[in-house]
Formats: sequence, structure tokens, C-alpha cells
Amino acid sequence: MRIALYQPEIAGNVGAVLRVAACFGVPVDVIEPTGFVFSDAKLKRAGMDYIERVDMTRHRSWDAFREAVPHPPVLLTTHGSQSLYAHHFDKDDILLFGQESAGVPRHVADICAARIRIPVAAGARSLNLSVACGIAVGEALRQTGGLPC
Repeated sequence: MRIALYQPEIAGNVGAVLRVAACFGVPVDVIEPTGFVFSDAKLKRAGMDYIERVDMTRHRSWDAFREAVPHPPVLLTTHGSQSLYAHHFDKDDILLFGQESAGVPRHVADICAARIRIPVAAGARSLNLSVACGIAVGEALRQTGGLPC
């Protein structure tokens, strides 16, 4: 299981995702460019000392990421056709999360293995990136027997 962030825009969100990844023992791929300087203090503040515990790979572009990963990712999106809880995850899935403001472009969504949504109450637009990541990774690891003891 891996987390992939497509051109994230907010350092604090990435720091919080890195903390989620450290707590679940899941590697993270950051697909650049990011909307902030990667050494930004906000990133370090949100991720705290957990950042040092994460297996993180930075990719200079979407194309570089695609060259490095073995198969298409599973996209988490508010436009997903299937609920997170109805999807069957595999141990080697890569969970892709888009930009906070725009998600992912169509050419990225089109190559994904699935488009998954996290059900939310009527009238609610979406969850924060790191909250969505924690929910999705927790469910995927639960399904695949990968939750830490």
C-alpha cells in the first residue's frame, strides 16, 4: 500500500499526510510541482518529527511517477463512482489524492484503476486532504490485513 499526492498545494496538509503515513507505516509518493517550497516550515510543523519516519519519494512530474510505479493508482475523488467501503483493495494499491483546489486533470483520472469516493453528508463538499487520506488508508489496510498491531 502506498499514498501518492498529485501536486499538493498546502504544506500543512502534506505534513499531516506524512504523519498519517508514519503512523500506518505506509510509503508516500509526492508528485511535483508542489504549491510550496518543500522545505517549508509549515510542512515540518504539521509533520513534526514523524516526517523522518516516512519512506517518501519525490517525483519531478506525473510522467516520472508513472515510470516509477508498477501499475495504475486508485484515485480518491469527490467524483468517484464507487464508495470507499464498496471497493475491494489489494495490498499493493497506490492511493492517489489530487490537489486540494482542483483534484487531478482528466488525463490522470483516465488512467486510474478505479475512482473511489468517501461518502459524506448531503451538502458537504469534501474532507480535508489529510483526513480523507487517513480514512482511506485505514480502510484499505483494514481490508488487506495491513493495519499495524
